[in-house]
Amino acid sequence: MSLTPAELTSAVTGGIGSSPQRPDGNLKVRGEFAYASDLWHEDMIWGATLRSPHPYARILSIDLTEALRVPGVYAVLTHQDVPGQNRYGLEHKDQPVLAEDVVRYQGEPVALVGADHPETAQRAMKRIKVEYEVLKPVVDMETAVDDTPLHPGGNLVRHVPVRRGDQHATAEVVVTGRYEVGMQDQAFLGPESGLAVPAEDGGVDLYIATQWLHVDQGQVATALGLPLEKVRLTLSGVGGAFGGREDLSMQVHACLLALHTGKPTKMVYNREESFYGHVHRHPAVLYYEHGADRTGKLVYVKARIHLDGGAYASSTSAVVANAATLGVGPYDVDNVTVDCWGVYTNNPPCGAMRGFGAVQAGFAYESQMDKLAEALGLDPVDVRIVNAMSEGSVMPTGQVVDSAAPVAQLLKLVRDKPMPPLSTTVDLRDLPGGVSNTTHGEGVVRGVGYAVGIKNICFSEGYDDYSTARVRLQVINGEPAALAHTAAAEVGQGLVTIMQQIVRTELSVERVTILPMDTSIGNGGSTSASRQTYVTGGAVKAACAAVREKLAKLAGGRDPADLDLAGLLGDEVIDETVEWRHRATEPIDPETGQGNAHVQYGFAAHRAVVDVDVELGLVKVVELDCAQDVGKALNPQAVLGQIQGGSAQGLGLAVMEEIQVEGGKVRNPSFTDYLIPTVLDMPPMSIDVLELADPNAPYGVRGVGEPPTISSTPAIVAAIRAATGLALTRVPVRPEHITGT
Repeated sequence: MSLTPAELTSAVTGGIGSSPQRPDGNLKVRGEFAYASDLWHEDMIWGATLRSPHPYARILSIDLTEALRVPGVYAVLTHQDVPGQNRYGLEHKDQPVLAEDVVRYQGEPVALVGADHPETAQRAMKRIKVEYEVLKPVVDMETAVDDTPLHPGGNLVRHVPVRRGDQHATAEVVVTGRYEVGMQDQAFLGPESGLAVPAEDGGVDLYIATQWLHVDQGQVATALGLPLEKVRLTLSGVGGAFGGREDLSMQVHACLLALHTGKPTKMVYNREESFYGHVHRHPAVLYYEHGADRTGKLVYVKARIHLDGGAYASSTSAVVANAATLGVGPYDVDNVTVDCWGVYTNNPPCGAMRGFGAVQAGFAYESQMDKLAEALGLDPVDVRIVNAMSEGSVMPTGQVVDSAAPVAQLLKLVRDKPMPPLSTTVDLRDLPGGVSNTTHGEGVVRGVGYAVGIKNICFSEGYDDYSTARVRLQVINGEPAALAHTAAAEVGQGLVTIMQQIVRTELSVERVTILPMDTSIGNGGSTSASRQTYVTGGAVKAACAAVREKLAKLAGGRDPADLDLAGLLGDEVIDETVEWRHRATEPIDPETGQGNAHVQYGFAAHRAVVDVDVELGLVKVVELDCAQDVGKALNPQAVLGQIQGGSAQGLGLAVMEEIQVEGGKVRNPSFTDYLIPTVLDMPPMSIDVLELADPNAPYGVRGVGEPPTISSTPAIVAAIRAATGLALTRVPVRPEHITGT
């Protein structure tokens, strides 16, 4: 027997369904929050990284002599100083900690410097002499498989085929298209940073901004040649992540310098180095063919998707699987032929970014749905509704969607919203180009576009996806108080608040403390795949249930209505740790792509209204409305923030964000030339939140953060097409794509 939350009689505020103030909110607004870049230690030195200027080259020699002569330098290290394995990687251990004989991308780490001041480290770094033999880089994702092998197994990271139904099906109406998605950066505002402190036991304590403490710990320990227990990680303040902190950056480098010198070592990337130092969204080339009958009902979909993984694999294998299995979109289609390839090139490494393969596919299949509507003379929303999946639909993988899939309802919600009024005054702030005074309204045309998307939630394909949570309940100063501890990274999304809300609800206590996240407790998994509220929230909920079981024993059969929690506990301390898993998934068949690969699906729809200056090629997104099913809004305000944030990144991909790579070299590694949406670029958003509970999930939750990133981009591009009449098959849409110059 255990007590239920309702049987604990104390009323609490700030529980599930409310929007309590974030504990880090005021600190961040006032600029007082301690980020990883603010770390400091007595007698600390600074680390710097020498990076390759070439996308592909053979290292002939490295001369450290002049660098070591710089006063204040404590160490200059190369791959020969890596005591363990000089290889790491999320899915394939193919990436060197420091380059050995070959560099495979511009910016690859070659050597490290530790010095008493960051400027000293930079001066010494510039005195390292590296002789290279420059090689011809592999840069074309479509031909990379047949090009010079960059790794022993060749240039194919993974190919995922999905086959369902009649592979030779025909249709009355057929539309085809070739689409491109540029390389987007996570562009988090807090650069990579951390502090490594050598320990008396010969190990190291690393304070780091990351997304996955335990995976970092394993990779760092392997590179250092140390047992796990001698590599201890604590999460420091994270200034945004969006997938870009799932891979290692400077974690091993800082630890190498700290252990080599015996001094605490801090590393902080500048903005340019950050562009080189983390993975990006995979650029894509996608070929689609949609066949339908005269009513608009889809008969078949065929797709060939190419993803550029760059120099190292990172999470390309999983991104390929997502793009393939979600490549048809949230539509019922009986006959499906999809092939997705992820390849190695000498372009910058690509890996996790919000939307994780579904973004690239979403732009293509939604562009196709608009093209199909045009070919049939039908309304673009009606065509989508005719084909919209619902609960009970079967995915191209054969998996049955066994919880709410309100695709048609979401589309109708955004379609039925009132249109924003046309401006009756010439206010520069309301025009494309804004206060730059480029237009006064001449040549401005309005367009409206729609899109809907699908995203898997949590990890997939049989991965053992779980989280560990510890909850302690005791009386402090006469008041019941709870403590929760996990290793799940708070990267700004509000997980700390959600954990407090769950504990308050489950144990009926107001006072809840969240311990710092570190590796002294079991794995919390990655803060990615929209999974933490589901999985770590589930773990905290389960740990609370275990605490309630102990409370029931203390109650000894007494009526819960008569219980005073503080009196019941007395001097007792109840401390429970639980590992919690969601329902199992399974690997997909390597030949057909069939299998129950995913835990849960999330859906969002957008309507975009844009004004386009067709003469100058300037775009202003006037309104970007969204409807999304979240299962259960544990924190309604945080849900709205996630939908707004995801939509902002989708807007960025639609009209401005791209790392421009030419011949393997990055042309714009700065916020001067890599543009992200600001508050002036984000339009008003009317948001409808549905709460259609998933019976398999804690509280019925459905991951929130990624779905709005998928449908916002194609909706905006569809609106620009409606305004201009242009095909616009590539994102981001640039002014020259509109003007033809």
